[in-house]
Amino acid sequence: MTVYLVGAGPGDPKLITVRGAELLGRADAVVHDRLIDPRLLSLVPAGAELLDVGKRPGDAGSVGQEAVNALLVELGHRHQAVVRLKGGDPFVFGRGGEEALAMRGAGIDFEVVAGVSSATGALACGGVPVTHRGVAASFTVVTGHAVGGEPPAVDWEALARVGGTLVVLMGVAHRAEIADRLIAAGRRPETPVAVIERGSIAAQRTLRTTLGLLATAQVASPATIVVGEVAALDLGWFETRPLFGWRVIVTRARAQASGLVERLADAGAWPVELPVIAVADAADAGAALARAMSRIGSYEWVAFTSANAVERCWRYLRDARALGRAKVAAIGDGTAAALSVRGVVADLLPERFVAESLVAAFPDPARPGASSVLLPCAADAREVLADGLRTKGWQVDAVEAYRTVRPAPGEDDAEALAGADAVTFTSSSTVKGFLELAGPERVPAVVACIGPVTAGTARQAGIRVDVVAPVHTADGLVDALVAWARHKSAADAGR
Repeated sequence: MTVYLVGAGPGDPKLITVRGAELLGRADAVVHDRLIDPRLLSLVPAGAELLDVGKRPGDAGSVGQEAVNALLVELGHRHQAVVRLKGGDPFVFGRGGEEALAMRGAGIDFEVVAGVSSATGALACGGVPVTHRGVAASFTVVTGHAVGGEPPAVDWEALARVGGTLVVLMGVAHRAEIADRLIAAGRRPETPVAVIERGSIAAQRTLRTTLGLLATAQVASPATIVVGEVAALDLGWFETRPLFGWRVIVTRARAQASGLVERLADAGAWPVELPVIAVADAADAGAALARAMSRIGSYEWVAFTSANAVERCWRYLRDARALGRAKVAAIGDGTAAALSVRGVVADLLPERFVAESLVAAFPDPARPGASSVLLPCAADAREVLADGLRTKGWQVDAVEAYRTVRPAPGEDDAEALAGADAVTFTSSSTVKGFLELAGPERVPAVVACIGPVTAGTARQAGIRVDVVAPVHTADGLVDALVAWARHKSAADAGR
């Protein structure tokens, strides 16, 4: 039984260490801070305990440190692996030392997993090097916050004399006093200052000012304050990404959304998962699909139109050998990738990832009317592929592999939609699901569709479509949205 004190990094879930992510993946219980990104918590196994003990400013009901310590001791006695997930690094103003002492006192094994502190991570995202040759050869990290909200017992005069870079964590509330004391001790009022709010996430804001003007600067917590000549160096990159700051609604089923979410985040967006569809078993609980899979090797072709169909079919197949002589067609890269991880390379991939293109690319049957194709598909799939192949002379067995259903509305759905800049639709069912959940009046200003079929469904529903991906994949959708955003930005700049 071990309690792991894990640093989650400054905010971006990708900045957690490999060790930290591994421990989350096998945790029995996770005790986490308030600002931990939900994408990190998605790594936790289903059924594990999740306990939010985050301290909220001004909230007298927040869980105190002694209570957190007691909770960790109690969980440590009950579980094999308990993760205490803390923002930044557990041992950099994270009170990890107090928790480690509590574990030692209770006879519970513990391990400390270092994290990226905002003292360096937020600065990197804000474009401020903490040291720079010829400018700053040292840096000091200090807290600007103390228990009870009082100014911390810090010798600011001594810090002013040390020189170099001064990084102040949790100092927004006391920034006026901090600035006054540093100036009184000899720091010039013109000393450059940078303030990085919410460093490393899409809501980041970097403000540059001077020590003399810091008191009146409009800044908000959580923020990291940097005092020193390095703050005049503007090596910003994080806030220049093409979708930086955009809140983008991802309507895809949660199990399939990760790739799209990651690509949007890489482009600087703030992806908000609002799954309006979920994948469920076929109406007959898979009986027809099981029968079809038992004779799959008798077909000349199997045509897969989605990764969902691949996943459902492989529940009944031991491995790729069960395909026998059957050749395999995939409607697009995502479907082909789902086959590839199961050891199958698609024999046919159309130029455009739509049913019409797959019909056009399909060969003529050797025995018209007798050559067979198995088509495992969604319950509400378009008839274009099946009808087109039959017109070519193929005998088509269309078998329901799964259904798309509407998930129960969540408590946070309205909050997710608030302030959204764009929405992504990856299928006609996501368009319909979104409209059922939110209605046409809640559609964000920018609408991006994965392809022409999805866009057609949206337009028929009265939605203006701004972006249609020429490559009908998650990557293609993000690339198209980025291209649209850059074009619009250039056009706005030229006005």
